[in-house]
Amino acid sequence: MKALVQMLPNLVLAALIVVLGSLVARLARTLIRKLLGRAVPSRTLLRLIGNSTYLLVIMVALFGALSVLHLDKTVTSILAGAGIIGLALGFAFQDIAANFISGILMAVQRPVRVGELIETGDHFGTVERVDLRTMELRNQQGIQVIIPNKDVFQSALLNYTRNGTRRIDLQVGVSYAEDLEQVERVTTTAVRNAEGVLADRPVEHYYIEFGDSSINYEVRFWIEARGQGYYNNIRSLAIKAIKAAYDKEGITIPFPIRTLDFGIKGGEKLNAMLRPDGQASTGRH
Repeated sequence: MKALVQMLPNLVLAALIVVLGSLVARLARTLIRKLLGRAVPSRTLLRLIGNSTYLLVIMVALFGALSVLHLDKTVTSILAGAGIIGLALGFAFQDIAANFISGILMAVQRPVRVGELIETGDHFGTVERVDLRTMELRNQQGIQVIIPNKDVFQSALLNYTRNGTRRIDLQVGVSYAEDLEQVERVTTTAVRNAEGVLADRPVEHYYIEFGDSSINYEVRFWIEARGQGYYNNIRSLAIKAIKAAYDKEGITIPFPIRTLDFGIKGGEKLNAMLRPDGQASTGRH
């Protein structure tokens, strides 16, 4: 009983340290969030810094209270035990730790932001949330996809929104009978005047191959990166504009054509291979 009475002032002081530490921790977390609110654009990273500051102040207060109670050996034992437990948990939860670290690095580097259209691995969609462990996408079918941060950080990442512009590549074929200079001129004009095509970026036209039934080319033009729906709409408008211009100028987009050759060595038409009596010729005269 006497020992308890003697320890009473220290107990009161330790309790005050804990309470004061809790108040200081909350105040520090609030101040950190306000001071770093503009310097740190990532809310996830800002929340992590604030919570880390809160826990640090709480730990300092707890260790101070234990020191006031002359429990220094207990503090040492707690630190040693925490180290061993942390090491064991690190091995047991390697994937969680890897996702967490990847989330921190992504919050610092910010390779993706909410609202951006990205492609990573087999997933393509709009970013809805970036957390410390996972990233949430909304794919083109409206399905929510949750991806571990480790998979995003260690894989190739295509960001279709970050640069603000996006190029559309259209492949078309025209008849072998067409004037290619006219085709290029008509195509370029039609695409340049199409809705949504950026006027300050060039429209490129390149012939790429001699196809089975057509001479194929690729026309390239730029649009604003507003999302996949906008991309599909402008591409559709460009196709309509090319088709309308070709109809007006009499330019033909051919369908596949097959030529039947009835000669043994080639080059013979069907009527030349038939006898007057309607039977097939042997090719000997």
